[in-house]
Parts: sequence; C-alpha cells; structure tokens
Amino acid sequence: MSHVGVPRGTVRKRRSLALLTTGVLTIPVLAGCSSGGEETSRGVPQDIAPAARETVADGSTANWAVDALPATFNAFQADADSATTRITGALLPTLFPMDRTGQPKLNPDYLESAKVIEREPRQVVLYKLNQQAVWSDGREIGAPDFVAQWRALRGKDSAFWTARNSGYERIEKIERGADDLQVRVTFSKPYADWRSLFSPLYPKEVTGSPDAFNDGARTTLKTTAGPFVLKSMSKSKGTVTLARNPRWWGDKAKLDTLVFRAVAAKDRTQALADGTVDIADIDAATADRITLARRDRGSNGQPLNHGPGSEITPSQALRSWAQAHGSDEDAAEIAQAAREKNRKAVVAYATEQKALRDFAVRKSLEPAYTQLALNGESGPLADDRVRRAVARALDRQELAQTVLGPLGLPAKPLGSHLALAGQPGYKDGSGALGEQNTKEAQALLADAGWTRGGAAEPPKDTKAGSEAEKKGGKDDEEDKDAKTGKAEKTETEKSEKDGKKAEEDSTEDSAAERKKADQDSEDSAASRDEGLYIVGGDDKPGAPAPATVGSASAVHVLAPARTAAAQGTVLRRQAGVLGEDGAVAATDKQPGGAAGAYAPVGTAAPAPAAAKGQLGKDGKTLTLRFVLPSGPGSQSLRSVGDKIAVMLEKIGVGTEITKVPDESYFKDHIASGAYDLALYSWPATAYPATDGRPIYAKPEPATDGSLLVEQNYTRVGTDHIDQLFDKAAAELDEKAARELMKQADARIWAAAGSIPLFQRPQLVAVDKKLANVGAFGFAAPRYQDIGFKNRQAAGSPADRKK
Repeated sequence: MSHVGVPRGTVRKRRSLALLTTGVLTIPVLAGCSSGGEETSRGVPQDIAPAARETVADGSTANWAVDALPATFNAFQADADSATTRITGALLPTLFPMDRTGQPKLNPDYLESAKVIEREPRQVVLYKLNQQAVWSDGREIGAPDFVAQWRALRGKDSAFWTARNSGYERIEKIERGADDLQVRVTFSKPYADWRSLFSPLYPKEVTGSPDAFNDGARTTLKTTAGPFVLKSMSKSKGTVTLARNPRWWGDKAKLDTLVFRAVAAKDRTQALADGTVDIADIDAATADRITLARRDRGSNGQPLNHGPGSEITPSQALRSWAQAHGSDEDAAEIAQAAREKNRKAVVAYATEQKALRDFAVRKSLEPAYTQLALNGESGPLADDRVRRAVARALDRQELAQTVLGPLGLPAKPLGSHLALAGQPGYKDGSGALGEQNTKEAQALLADAGWTRGGAAEPPKDTKAGSEAEKKGGKDDEEDKDAKTGKAEKTETEKSEKDGKKAEEDSTEDSAAERKKADQDSEDSAASRDEGLYIVGGDDKPGAPAPATVGSASAVHVLAPARTAAAQGTVLRRQAGVLGEDGAVAATDKQPGGAAGAYAPVGTAAPAPAAAKGQLGKDGKTLTLRFVLPSGPGSQSLRSVGDKIAVMLEKIGVGTEITKVPDESYFKDHIASGAYDLALYSWPATAYPATDGRPIYAKPEPATDGSLLVEQNYTRVGTDHIDQLFDKAAAELDEKAARELMKQADARIWAAAGSIPLFQRPQLVAVDKKLANVGAFGFAAPRYQDIGFKNRQAAGSPADRKK
C-alpha cells in the first residue's frame, strides 16, 4: 500500500548523491547507550506461512497489489519506486539479498563465492559466478555485464541519467578472471560495502549505452535472469504480468504467472473481496475487517454487529420505520430512500465480509522506521538547544504504543538511526540525547531565551546573539533608519502612557493571564480540524504571525550560552571528541553549539505552558510548522502528530499543523524544507556506511546561497559525523566498521535533527491457501517458492472470483 512519508525510490536511492527525572541536569556520555557492548535485541520474525516446496502445488496465478505501475524498470533511475524494486526482484540478479536478520547473504543462484582476495596495495574482490547462470536470451552472465554497469554508474559520464553511484566511483578496474566465470574487481580505495554493488545486475544491453540505459529499460526488460520473465505490461489494465523463465536454472517457480496489479490503498479492501488480488499490503482498518470476518464465520447468518447500520439503536430504527410509513409523504419518501440506502450498504458490507474470510493477515515489522524530523536550517530549530528540548519532550514509548500496540506488535521505541532491532550492530544510542524529561526540556528552552513573557517583549539589540536573530532583524533595521524621528516620538508618548497605567495593569495581570490561558486552551481545542490548526498558539488579533513557509534559505547559526558551551565541553571530553588540552576539534563544530549539550545546572525552567501560556522571545511566540499528510492511508501518522503536538504544548511550544495532500507531501514540503517538524520514514539497510551518509551528511552551501542537502532534509549535520561515515565505508574489518557506525549514531542523536520513533508495522492480506508469502520483514522474497497449497481449477483466470 501507499507508504506516505517514505521518499519515493529510497530503497535504491539511499545510495544516491542527489532511500528522553528531576530538575538536576544529568550529563550522559555522548557515545553512551543503555548498556555496554552490542545489544542482543531480537527483531520481530517474518510471517509468510512457510511451507516446503514439495507441499506447494505447481501452476496457477497469483495477483499482487502494488501502489502504481512502475515508472521505470531501471532501479538506478531517480523515479524508480517500490514497484520497481518489487518487480525487478523477480526478474534480475541480486547477488547479496538481505536475509531475515537484515544481513547481506550470498545468493547461490548467481554466485559460487565472492570475497576480498587482496587488501594491499589495492582491495580486490573476486566473484566466481554460478556456471549455470545465463540471461534469458541464453548468453552467460559474465564480466562484460559488470563492466557495463560500472561504467554507467561511476559518475564520470553525465549522459547516463542515474540517481546514484556510491561505491561504483571507488572501482579502479574490472577484469575477467582465470576463466569466463570469474570477475576480478579492483578498487582505487577500500570499500567495506562492496556487497551492495551489482544488485540488481542488468545485462550489458541495458547499461552499455546512455540511450539504452536512459530509455531502454523504462517500460520493458527484454533480457532478464530471474525465476520469471517480463511477459507484458498493460497501462489500461494497470498490470505487469510475469511468466516462468524457461531458462531458469534454479528451483522452478511454483506459479505459472505472477501478476502485479496497481490498486490504490483506498481500494484494497474492495479488491480483496472481489478476488482481484491475492496479496496486498493493507492498513489497520482493513486488517480489522479481515479479523472480524474470520470471527463471524460461525454467526449462522445472524446480522453483523459491526459495519453499516450496526450503530442504529432500536429506538432509532423504530423512529425510522415510523417516518417511512407516516402520513407525511415527503418525509416518508426521504426516510424510505435512507432506509433503502442503508439496506444496500448492509448487504454489500456483509458480502465483502464473507469474501474476506478467505484471507489471513500476516504481520511483522517493516524494514523501515518512522522519525520526527526537525528542520535545523532556520528559525527556532536552528538552535540545537531548542531541538533537544523538543526531542526530550517526547514520550517515544507512548508514540510507539499508539501505532504498534493495537496491532499486537512489540511497541518499543527505536534506538538507532543506522540499524533496526535484530540487525547486527544494533545498539540503543538514544542515551546521547537523554530520556524524556519535561523539566530538562523546559530548562533547555529557558537557556535558549524562550520565556513565558518573551512574546510580549520587543526585540533586543543583541550584540553577541545568534546569527538567525541578526539576519531576521536586518529588514527591521532598514525600516528603523527611515523612521527614527517618528519612532522616538512614539516611544516618548508610550512611556508617559505606560507610567500612568503601570499601577492599574499590575493589579489586573494575574486575572488576565488566567483568563488568557483558559481561552488559549479553548481556542486550541476548537481549531483542531482538517487543513490548518494551531496547538498552543494564540490566534487572536495582534498575535505575532508564525514564520512563513520557506522564508529563508541560508543556514542560521545561534550561538550557545556560555554555560551551555561549558557543558558541551564536558560531554565531548567524555566522548573522546576533545583532546587533553580541551581544544574542540573543528569537525565537531555545528550550528547551535555543542552537540549533546544540556541546559546548565541551575537554569530556571519556564512554567508549564498548559497553565501559564506559550513561550516567546523578542516579541515572537515559539510556534513550529508541523506538516502532515492528509490521505486516508496516513491516519496513523496524523495520530502520532496530534500526540506530539500535545507533548510539545506542555513545555510551551506551539505547533501549527498543516495537512497536505499525500502526493505533494514530500516533494513540496520535506525536500524543499518548507516545514519545521515532519514525520517520514527511511528504509532499513544492510549498508549503513554507504546508505546513511547522504541522509545525515552535513549540508554544504551552494554558489547561489542555498544548501546542497543530498538526502539530509533536516539540514542538521557535522563534519565529524561525515568523517565517521567515511572511515566506516573504508574499514574492511566488519566489527570495527560497526563500532564506527555506533559512534556516528550517537552523534546524530546528540545533534537532534532526526528522532527515531518506531519501526513501521507491516500488515499483508494474503489468500489463506498461499504459502511462502506475506510479511517478509527484512528478507527479500523467494519468488520461486510462492504458490498455492492446493491447486486451483484448471483454466482458472488471473482475476479469480472467490
């Protein structure tokens, strides 16, 4: 189903250049975690109804729902998406697919072996190919295919329209080995993630020239090398049909044909009930309906106690009958039409429920996680103290429980940006930021200058303040120069009036503040609606307007308070970031001060916002733009967003929530930086050093003053984080590379640009007779093993009716 908030094509594009006790403040070690050493946290197992191949029947057709037809079959192009990945997985070689623990595993269908045979003076990897491996045209898979793909993806020829080249640019040369079944790859510099290369592997006919690469594989794949071949694609029917590959040398595919059918998320329930699809990712609502359908199997024809009409009480039913048979003809006609509409809805719902009994809901955790992104490019979140305050206000356990608990899945907050629970190297690094603590969050905001009375104060002439404040006041200063005389006169008059009113105001302040706080609460509750609403904000006339969307492009730097900087020094020395002389490494300097620093001991926390009102600074309220998708498949994200808004309201942070169409959510808001807070997801990877770097790399300024962010849409990063990624990518010792990734993760936590919340749920509706398919978790599907336990009737069409 549609995965709103997952960047389009990120499963492949993550290798792109272009997939929180008390008022006493504690100081955890920056690289610290909940326990020493590597955690043994287990992931949720896959749920695919496994069956031995001999128990699965040969033949028949299975229909698999995808969000839309793939825009391209070339997985290395920018518009490749989840459908591209799903379909090419059945057609092309993947040399090291992920196994159920999230590790890359050699695929014996294509490789006899692959290993590093030399490290000095150059890293050399020798691939020994399966001698039976051939393309569907009969040609052997060999070195020419590796060479063509390397030349297309290494980034030296701009004529190839490719979305990524990570790893390929490190290759110095590719040669034939001792025979045609050996491929020798020499690297110009060490590359730990060499297993990520050449997957999927395309034939040289696709990658050998720019024209073939750019256009030849968008709508067709004439040559393949998987258990299936591409039979046809019909845009009118919205289908991609695969058939058994007669030249496949591995285990024969159990299905005759495999049809991928474009079905929108909102239409999945109907498609399942109609028999249009046998396999579909679904949302919680559809999963509930399937569960209810199976529960109602023994109802013996009794009316369902759910669905249309189930909420009608006996008295309402009697009143409706009376109106339909009353003397008022007009009212009777309306009542009869309503009763007939409800009757049809009840019948249709019951029919669907009966069909849904033939399905099972298979569930696990998807290899992807949802995060709260904090845009640190400009505004209040350019100050890392404000970002950390937001992060420490979050009860991540409650947020995980909101999404995963009702589904019966383990509701545990995710502790890493670079690995998921169950993967090698997973370790909870959230200790670098700190646990949820409202008082410390309030203290951080106070240290950053955000106070209860700050919204009513005029901007101060800051001599040594933040760059963001200086830039924000530039235009005001220009206006001030033109109006100096008028301003002085106005100030004089204002002072006289203030003197007369001071005594009167002082006696009324307390009552007025209580009244305003109560009114704020009412306004906040009343304004929760689709479109735009403000949590913790004051929308009365005269209130400062929130920051305009996309109003700034340059990075704004807020200097830390002296005490906060001192705390940061302690943090970094504990983490080994500082030398014995106390000098701060340039690589760890970042906007907003020391990564991982806490508000200094003794900093007064502002009063709770719920009781005292919203925080402000220099005449501006602390209100953050929170962008959420509005589509029907995004309800869980909106529920999480609402809870986050309430959590932030408790520390005096207002949130202006805007709900936007799913199709524009990422491109027009996340990627463009038109947000302060947002919820979106990143997929898991077996190669964090390669795939994680563009997501967390420090943005670089472009010549036009904008930022080159790669895939770091939070615009938060440091040189030190970049260097840790680079070291890990070149570290051929896997244990040492994982340790470097843990250090990088701790620093990403401390920078507080991305706050992992939970691993996404994976719910898949599957025909009960199908085996070896469902919620795969980390693992890649084995398409040749998917099939029906019981044979379908001969000649059964692809669009089966249950």
